Amino acid sequence: MSDGTITLIGAGFVADLYARALPLYPDLRVAAVWDRDPDRLRAFCTHWNLPAAESLDAALAATPADGLVLNLTNPAAHHEINAACIDAGHHVYCEKPLALDTAAARDLSERAKAAGLQLGSAPCSVLGEAAQTLGHAIRTGVAGTPRAIYAELDDGFVPQAAYRKWITESGAPWPFEDEFRTGCTLEHAGYYLSWLIAWFGPVRTVVAASAETIPGKEGTGPMAADLSVATLFFEDGPVTRLTCSIVAPHDHRIRVIGDGGVLETRSAWDNAAQVTYRRRLTLRRKLMESPWPRRHRLSGRTHPKVKRWGAAAMNFLLGPVEMLEAIGAGRPSRIAGDYAVHLTEVTLAIQYAGETSGAQAMTTRCAPMEPMPWAR
Repeated sequence: MSDGTITLIGAGFVADLYARALPLYPDLRVAAVWDRDPDRLRAFCTHWNLPAAESLDAALAATPADGLVLNLTNPAAHHEINAACIDAGHHVYCEKPLALDTAAARDLSERAKAAGLQLGSAPCSVLGEAAQTLGHAIRTGVAGTPRAIYAELDDGFVPQAAYRKWITESGAPWPFEDEFRTGCTLEHAGYYLSWLIAWFGPVRTVVAASAETIPGKEGTGPMAADLSVATLFFEDGPVTRLTCSIVAPHDHRIRVIGDGGVLETRSAWDNAAQVTYRRRLTLRRKLMESPWPRRHRLSGRTHPKVKRWGAAAMNFLLGPVEMLEAIGAGRPSRIAGDYAVHLTEVTLAIQYAGETSGAQAMTTRCAPMEPMPWAR
C-alpha cells in the first residue's frame, strides 16, 4: 500500500527531502502545506506544485481523519505542533525528537494513545534496505553472536564548511544557526539509535559525555554540544559505543563485532548502502579480519529509492508510508508509540550528558521492531 493523505507542517530545509520522494508514491496525496513564513511557504509550494494552507488550523482542517500530519518544524516547536495535531484528532509523524524532554514526549504519546491516534518519530532510515539488511544479518547469525558495536556519526569539521551554499531545490538555506543551537546529537544520533533499538529493543543504561569543543560558531547562542560519545547498555543486546560530532572527519560506519567476524555498513544516509561481512581468521599466527569482504544481500525487491541529493540518498517517506499502512490496517506503526518515546529519551540522555552525568538509567521501554516483510 502506498496511498493515503499527508499534510506537511513546516516547509524548511528538510521538507524538500520529503518532497523529493513524492514521485515514488503517485497515489499519495498532499492535502496541504503550511509554514509560519509565508515567503518560504510560497517558494516551496510553487516549486513542488503543492497546495498551501493559510494557517495551521486550515492545514489540519484539510487533513482527513485517516490522514497523517508530518511535523517538519524546528525542534523547539515539535511539542507545540504535535500537541495541536493530536488535539485536532490527527495521527502525527514528527521529525526527531518528539519533544525536548522525556516527560513531554511521554505525555504526547499517552495523549495520542488515549485519543486512538498514532504518534511516530523520524528517522525512518530504520525501515530502509541498509538497516533491514544489517538487521537480517544479525538475526541469522552471519557473524555469530554480536559482542560489541561501534557506530560513528561524525560529519567533518562543519563550522569551516561552506554551509551558506547549502541550498535546497526550492531555495531553503541550511539553517546553520538553528543547527548549531540544536546540536548534532539531537539532529543525527537517531540515525543509528533507531537501528539499534529496532534490533535489540530497549537501552537500560546510558553512560555518555557531551561538550562544545568549537567555540565561536556563527550565530547567536547558546550553542549545543558539537561532540558526544555514548556507551549504551541494552537489556538484551551487545554493548554499543555511539559517537556524534561535527568535529571529527566524516565517518558514518557502523560495525557489529561478532564471534565469527565483523558486519559493517559505511553510510547511515544511504538506503542502498552495502552490508559486508569480514570473517575473522588467523594468517601466519596473525589474527585479522579477511581483506575480502563478502556482501550480505536480501533476496527480492525492497522499497522505492531516491537518487542522491547532497549528502543523502534516503527515501524520507518510508516512515510516513509505513504509518499510513498501519493506520489503514488498524495495527500499531513500527515507528510510533513506546518506540518513539524510548528513542527520544535515549537521544536526550546523550544530548544533555555533559561532563558529570555518569550512568543514566532509562525510564522508558519498547519492544524490538518487527522487520519489514521483505527482510524476514
